[in-house]
Amino acid sequence: MHRLRTMIVAVIGVSLLAMLTEQAWRPSMAQAETYVAGKFGVTLPQSLSSGVTTQEGIAGLDMSDQALKTSINVGAKLGHYFSRAKWLGIETGLSYTTPHIKEGSITFTGPGGSLNSGTLSGVHQQILIWEVATLLVRYPGNRLQPYIGVGPALFFGSLKGPSAPPGQSATSIGFNAEAGVRYFLTRRWALFGEGTYNRATLSYSSNDSNPNADPFGFRATYSAFTLNLGVSYHF
Repeated sequence: MHRLRTMIVAVIGVSLLAMLTEQAWRPSMAQAETYVAGKFGVTLPQSLSSGVTTQEGIAGLDMSDQALKTSINVGAKLGHYFSRAKWLGIETGLSYTTPHIKEGSITFTGPGGSLNSGTLSGVHQQILIWEVATLLVRYPGNRLQPYIGVGPALFFGSLKGPSAPPGQSATSIGFNAEAGVRYFLTRRWALFGEGTYNRATLSYSSNDSNPNADPFGFRATYSAFTLNLGVSYHF
């Protein structure tokens, strides 16, 4: 009888220990969940495409594609998953990247034919993306949580020659799509890896408030894949 009681106490003790260990890292799914995150990665841009001139006097000319450089990407985001649908959430975030335009030539095409610009020096491009409201769907696992999301985004772009005066700027509406997986190290802290796709039509116009700015204006499609690693804190 003494041995039986000892075995029962041992089983209960092991069970309680397992439950406490589980709760030590398991994220709370019974209530709403909010998180903040930071991320770092690389932007793999496609060429600026479907370009059209918008500058007065030469507007309407088609432009050949302009190749962009791979660049570093950094960002932060704030997200929330709902208590009544723990698989559904919403997220907002900021991303910054510098996919500079490579040195090369541009071919302008219009009703009168085509004209090649000759070799042009590269242009510095900076893009800040505000992922306004990304709708997220996840598998609410205990430790491993795959997720996907899509939503609108605002793009703030600027161009400037390496040794030139202030250049063109653009503010455009586009969209953001992402897919990734999050792994919880503890109940609060998690690591994640994700891929995102951004796309927008950037309408670059000269900085009219600065008479020394580059006056050239054009419109082109920006699209890029980004690979990120990050860490998030959940509360």
